[in-house]
Amino acid sequence: MFQDKNIPNTPISDIGEFELIKKITQPFKIDQKNTIVGIGDDCSVLEFKNNQILVSSDTLVEGVHFDLGYVPLKHLGYKSVMVNLSDIYAMNGVASQILVSIAISNRFSIESIQEIYNGIKTACENYKIDLIGGDTTSSTSGLIISITVIGHAKKNQITLRNGAKPNDLLIVTGDLGAAYMGLQVLEREKAVFKVNPQSQPDLSQYSYCIGRQLKPEARKDISSVLSDSKIIPTSMIDISDGLSSEIIHLSNASKVSFILYEDKIPIDSEVIKTCEEFKINSSIAALNGGEDYELLFTINQKDFKKIKNNPSFSVIGHATNDINENYMISGLGEKIKLEAQGWNSTKKSN
Repeated sequence: MFQDKNIPNTPISDIGEFELIKKITQPFKIDQKNTIVGIGDDCSVLEFKNNQILVSSDTLVEGVHFDLGYVPLKHLGYKSVMVNLSDIYAMNGVASQILVSIAISNRFSIESIQEIYNGIKTACENYKIDLIGGDTTSSTSGLIISITVIGHAKKNQITLRNGAKPNDLLIVTGDLGAAYMGLQVLEREKAVFKVNPQSQPDLSQYSYCIGRQLKPEARKDISSVLSDSKIIPTSMIDISDGLSSEIIHLSNASKVSFILYEDKIPIDSEVIKTCEEFKINSSIAALNGGEDYELLFTINQKDFKKIKNNPSFSVIGHATNDINENYMISGLGEKIKLEAQGWNSTKKSN
């Protein structure tokens, strides 16, 4: 397990569950006006006026979603929040509160759990989110973190997956493929370390990719940009399982199909260079890698002029009348059917 040698290693049994909860939650402060009662009672109390409430939940399981061989605990806490906030932002909503439940085995010290919550606290501060409750329990099979996020939006601003219409433009924020390539680098260095524990890799040339894997940022900014531009997307989803899978989700929900253009997919230069080193096609990394937590959405063509000069957005395709006919036009003009080949936590390993 990744462990900072400068951090003490006090057994949780020294203080017990209640003192642990007090220790990890005491630093959190209330930031949201709609949080009436936070941590400390049987339930939290929230008050929302003239808004529809958004609720989502994700669970991260050690050995399935993360590897503590190379994931710092503070980064893990931060990322676990980002995974959840991204779902709210994918609804064109505002995230405001989270509840955190964690299952821990006796190999974790008080300080290591505090490191996870330090990451959660940093995420809450950066995104103006309140931690309002949760649960702690023991685990016999490793670390499990489950987070529920609460958000809100005006009824006429909520964006579902099912509103895309033929000829709508398909748009993605940021760039894709970096998180996947960061994972490849980390897995390679883990394998090298097993053979030679004295090895000290220089990862500076992969800083962007590794950062996108270990400490992603949810796109809180996009809702404001769209609102300022007077645009309400016709459909939206976040990119957690890979661009190809998310396009197919939008297609199925909206009962339209999409044409994607390979040369329009935004890919960072470091990603391209790292893909060349690993002999991986950079478009494949973007299509199937996942964990980018960018937003994929559609807009009416008449709104294009409002966002065409915004560097946060790339128009990568458009919707068509066809059903289940999602294709990518390659750089060579070849028509390639899109398949949902993104990461699947329920898929059995060979």
